[in-house]
Amino acid sequence: MQTRKKKHFKAKQNKRMQQPNVYAYPQGAGASAPLPPQPQAGVIVDPKYCSPHPVDLAIVRKLMKVKDGNFAITNVDGNLLFKVKPPLFCLHDTRNLLDGSGTQVLTLQRKMMSRHERWQVFRGGSTDQDDLLYRVKRSPMREREGRLDVFLPHNKDEKICDFKVKANRHERCCVVYAGESDDAIVAKVHENHTVRSVFLGKDSYSVTVYPNVDYAFIVSLVVIFSEAGRL
Repeated sequence: MQTRKKKHFKAKQNKRMQQPNVYAYPQGAGASAPLPPQPQAGVIVDPKYCSPHPVDLAIVRKLMKVKDGNFAITNVDGNLLFKVKPPLFCLHDTRNLLDGSGTQVLTLQRKMMSRHERWQVFRGGSTDQDDLLYRVKRSPMREREGRLDVFLPHNKDEKICDFKVKANRHERCCVVYAGESDDAIVAKVHENHTVRSVFLGKDSYSVTVYPNVDYAFIVSLVVIFSEAGRL
């Protein structure tokens, strides 16, 4: 009898060891509880440019090219986050996106002699294809509203864009979407057009970047959209 009990106990132990571990939710957790923080879905340039909260930016474009660059990007407190300027020596139509300390974040390069206006955006000061972060293509001119399509490096055939930027001339704004549909908005840009800005030779934009979206990425798209004459 004792031997039979020992065999039964050992069999139960073996069965329990073969089963996968099941972790119980702690008290207050479960399906209805808030999910833990998820990985940054909108990281394109660097995770440090993603915030769990909306980010409001101001972009000023000086119509006359100056030594310090013709774009300045600040936060709501007026602190300089980025500036855009051409490199000192370059044969291509190139822009450098620098952070507030002057460190180069991105290289924006317009492709020459392309059917549709195209840009390539690289990490840091590189123009090597291994450092390519995304490609930007202007949609055909037959579209009533201005539009840019954005393709990540893996998207070779470019049949469906990964992001798009669409202008709304009537509301003097443009919207950045994730994917081809108009459902997933990741940022909105509004033009601040005043008599003073015209007098000073400046274009000014207010940008709202949605949570967990890379705002360095959004800034680069606004710069390209503006340089392409779509804003």
